[in-house]
Amino acid sequence: MLLGILVVLCFIPTADVTENKILVAQSPLLTVANKTATLVCNYTYNGTGKEFRASLHKGTDSAVEVCSVSWNTTNISSTLNKEFNCQGAHDKDKVIFNLWNMSASQTDIYFCKIEAMYPPPYVNNEKSNGTVIHVQETPIQTQELQSAIPLWIMATVTGVLAFYSMLITAAFINYWQKSKKNMFHQSDYMNMTPRHPPYQKNKGYPSYAPTRDYTAYRSWQP
Repeated sequence: MLLGILVVLCFIPTADVTENKILVAQSPLLTVANKTATLVCNYTYNGTGKEFRASLHKGTDSAVEVCSVSWNTTNISSTLNKEFNCQGAHDKDKVIFNLWNMSASQTDIYFCKIEAMYPPPYVNNEKSNGTVIHVQETPIQTQELQSAIPLWIMATVTGVLAFYSMLITAAFINYWQKSKKNMFHQSDYMNMTPRHPPYQKNKGYPSYAPTRDYTAYRSWQP
């Protein structure tokens, strides 16, 4: 009886207790000063999957999928959220997510998710500790400098304005000098209205009449 039990146990297949797992490791903090971030998701997988998908999620509840990348032995493809500038790439045992033109409002915690899609069984990693991406505010002065007109354009415009200002000033001075000269010449004319001498006021001459020269009427005598 005991021998029969042993024979039956020998034919029972041994259960495979090895469980397929995907483990993900991320840096805890990533500070962004130039609006560009590179988040590396290192992972290990002890299965034999051939098709994988990696995605980057935003928020403590991973509610927002920022972008994703899928790959197999021959192809690779990626998708992204319209609200983000993100591109994923696979490189051996890690996935790299590149983000650019980030704003301070996008500061949050980000999680990497790795999935073994095929062949079955489907496997994905447990939620990692995530990476806090801190996007620093761009100083206002820096923004103004970036949007300012180039120095050489300002210098050119200033030079042109200065040149035209000099021309207008020279024209005004020339006009003023000519006007002053004309006024001076006009003041040089003498008032030719004839006037009588003061001692002849009582002789009935108009105030404007000239003093007569009676010698002009004297007959000529030899």
